Amino acid sequence: MCGIAGWVSFDTDLTQRREVVDAMTATMACRGPDDSGTWVRPQVALGHRRLAIIDLPGGRQPMAEAGLAAMVYSGEAYNFTELRAELSKRGHKFETDSDTEVVLHGYLEWGDEVVDHLNGMYAFAIWDEREEKLVMIRDRMGIKPFYYYPTPDGVLFGSEPKAILANPLARKVIDTDGLRELMSMTKTPGWSLWKGMHEVGPGTIVTVDRSGIRTRTYWKLDAKQHTDDQETTVERVRELMTDIVHRQLVADVPRCVLLSGGLDSSAVTGLAATRLAEQGERLRTFSVDFQGQEENFQPDEVRDTPDSPFIRDVAQLVGSDHKDVVLNPAELSDPEIRRKVLTARDIPAGLGDMDASLYLLFKAIRAESTVALSGESADEVFGGYRWFHDEAAVNSGTFPWLAFRMGLTSERGTILRGEVREKLDLTGYIADQYATAVAQVEHLDGESEQDRKMRTVCNLHLSRFVRMLLDRKDRASMAVGLEVRVPFCDHRLVEYVYNTPWSLKTFDGREKSLLRHATKHVLPASVRDRVKSPYPSTQDPGYAAALQQQAKEALAERDNPVFSLLDRDWLHRASEVDPATMPSAQRAGIDRALDLYHWFDLYRPELQLD
Repeated sequence: MCGIAGWVSFDTDLTQRREVVDAMTATMACRGPDDSGTWVRPQVALGHRRLAIIDLPGGRQPMAEAGLAAMVYSGEAYNFTELRAELSKRGHKFETDSDTEVVLHGYLEWGDEVVDHLNGMYAFAIWDEREEKLVMIRDRMGIKPFYYYPTPDGVLFGSEPKAILANPLARKVIDTDGLRELMSMTKTPGWSLWKGMHEVGPGTIVTVDRSGIRTRTYWKLDAKQHTDDQETTVERVRELMTDIVHRQLVADVPRCVLLSGGLDSSAVTGLAATRLAEQGERLRTFSVDFQGQEENFQPDEVRDTPDSPFIRDVAQLVGSDHKDVVLNPAELSDPEIRRKVLTARDIPAGLGDMDASLYLLFKAIRAESTVALSGESADEVFGGYRWFHDEAAVNSGTFPWLAFRMGLTSERGTILRGEVREKLDLTGYIADQYATAVAQVEHLDGESEQDRKMRTVCNLHLSRFVRMLLDRKDRASMAVGLEVRVPFCDHRLVEYVYNTPWSLKTFDGREKSLLRHATKHVLPASVRDRVKSPYPSTQDPGYAAALQQQAKEALAERDNPVFSLLDRDWLHRASEVDPATMPSAQRAGIDRALDLYHWFDLYRPELQLD
């Protein structure tokens, strides 16, 4: 797992601009604390920061085959052992045990069709010296981030926007479209907050040469007939999950699992513990919790129970070496932690304590482990969120996560000044994005109306919603040099489950029926019976009170440029509400406002709102 950056210029001698590429690469030191490297030729410069996971002595980057190609690579190819054997039979010679070298030789053998041979999470760029072209490739689900910025004579690229913004050719401009998407939570494919910058789409290849920039989609969610019966489908899910977890446990550094006490992370925990026990090892698990949460828990719109009792049940069943990372309101509301999260994510996402707690959890884990497996994305794959099962949300005519009323998503534009809201027209923007997304869903002839509707809902989550969460997970973890792997994003599992009829996904009258029955052999009864509960959020009114105090301090700065966007009156009213009874939507609004306040100070953006 690493950070990559680069610059292609067909009209400039980049051997004279090494210091710029070094600066771009240095912005991602946290992604790769173990090593750094730069490879420069007149037309191209590649930079790399390394987090050593496999073949610690080898695998240094940029990696090159003289006169043929050079590559910078971020991620993991979980099937690199099989690929290495296949390439060896084809005459390739290897000098390291790293998966990076395997991917490079795969490109030399198959060109950009190497993607058809890869199983993993990856973002990599290859400079093909033979054809003088840059090839940028991102994994199918978009697990690893990847951005590029066209220039008059080439392109800039990086794992994160901050790497690109370190180049003087890139401008820190935010336009209306960038702000619309930021406030809407629709995750438009290819979107970047910064004007002129683009995201390499999941399952996409971007090629740059003297004739320009071209894109090709090599993977998408295709509709296919599902012919397996219930028993066979459950068994196939069990086989896939077992194989995926086994593959993703491979590493030359300490590993662990993120355990929340929900079905998803508990399934991964059970499968991982079984595998490591076969190898004579004991699994390590980590959880996040808040002071007093279990004792004072109150059910809310999306959470019925606290996580702690279920976490204990799983840890006891599998015999893991478990650690709880317990946080208090002062830590969660610390402005310096907020600024670190904003720097990691590059955008003011406004998730408040959920972002802060994730960052602090990952920081604590990194002190003891380098690789963690996560239950992320299971809800999108198997249909677990509550709004999947809420008729009003499903039939709302918009993105279900926006229709399902909760503080995180409701009325996100209320914190903005009236004239800004009018310019953005978030209602119209969301409607346009929804229509575009729905039109891209492929259906089967003869599908029932129910299956068509639920296929659409599942597609929206896999092509839009999950990508927001994957980006959050990657940025927060890599900010502390932790690699988080996501078994539920294996494309084989995604393709298979996506095409199972909704009746199979809910055959026992519950959410995620297939996953529950496929992994019940490694789960305690309490977790098998538990209702879906999302990532935890603190209920301590001390957190809301701290936010209010920080909002008052921000309001005292009369000339702060953030108030060209923020509604002062709204923020003032919210800062005077009793924190013990503050609605979740209002607390979320203050979090969004404080994110914008600190983000403006960190990034100094130029606004261009038409």
